[in-house]
Amino acid sequence: MLDKILANFPLWTSLIAISLAQLIKIPWNFFITRKWNWGWLINSGGMPSAHTSAVTSLATSIGLSQGFNSPDFAIATIVGIIVMYDATGVRRQAGMHAQVLNQLVDDFSALLTELRHLNKNKPSPEARIRLKEILGHQPIEVFIGAWFGILFALLMYWIWY
Repeated sequence: MLDKILANFPLWTSLIAISLAQLIKIPWNFFITRKWNWGWLINSGGMPSAHTSAVTSLATSIGLSQGFNSPDFAIATIVGIIVMYDATGVRRQAGMHAQVLNQLVDDFSALLTELRHLNKNKPSPEARIRLKEILGHQPIEVFIGAWFGILFALLMYWIWY
């Protein structure tokens, strides 16, 4: 059984693609911000979309190994489309909502602090949890992730077979 898992070309292509896409986020983020942030190894969002890289490499590797007319390719393609739609739609909108909510909480906290100063009471520090703002992707991040996944699957196919 283990030998069948180790020989599963689509599985390994997809797992390596998602890992490499996550790893690429670290130098990309450094290039943009000039700060190393190792949290990008596990963060969602950012360039390129690792989820998109995974599903496009999975669909491409299934198409290459089993045929582009196979039911497995059709399933992987539809799942990939749903993942990419979700990344640029629902998850991106949730991140935008988180930004607005975080700003509202910051503004309200500042107002409370000012009111305490007016009453000459000592302000009490409030601990609060900030909502995660980067959840989804901009369309370009998904586009680059898709091409990364497809090209990586082609490279893996050339190496594997």
